[in-house]
Amino acid sequence: QVPVQFGGGSVQTGGSLRLSCVKSGGTWCYDWYRQGSGFHRDFVAGITNENTATYADSVRGRFTIAQDKVTHAIYLQMNELKPEDTGMYYCKTRRLLSDGSCSQQFYWGDGTQVTVSS
Repeated sequence: QVPVQFGGGSVQTGGSLRLSCVKSGGTWCYDWYRQGSGFHRDFVAGITNENTATYADSVRGRFTIAQDKVTHAIYLQMNELKPEDTGMYYCKTRRLLSDGSCSQQFYWGDGTQVTVSS
């Protein structure tokens, strides 16, 4: 079962969007990746069950990854969006292991488009 993604859309420069991702059946580490015009997916942000968040330099201070306390989904709040943030965003999940690390096996969500116009 792949992670289920929600959100995305189109905004103008400076706008905001929120993406959400949830995967059932265990405890997971979550990462968000962006794929632009090419085939490569770039890391955007990640969070573990300990709520330790990491960010790419290009989004730090503008994006926030956290867990929704009501739905328990992981969301990526994207503020001050720029045209270079445009792309297909993919949620990637890895199982959280007992030692606090994330498994090598991973699952990709189906992707959601984010478009930022100037």
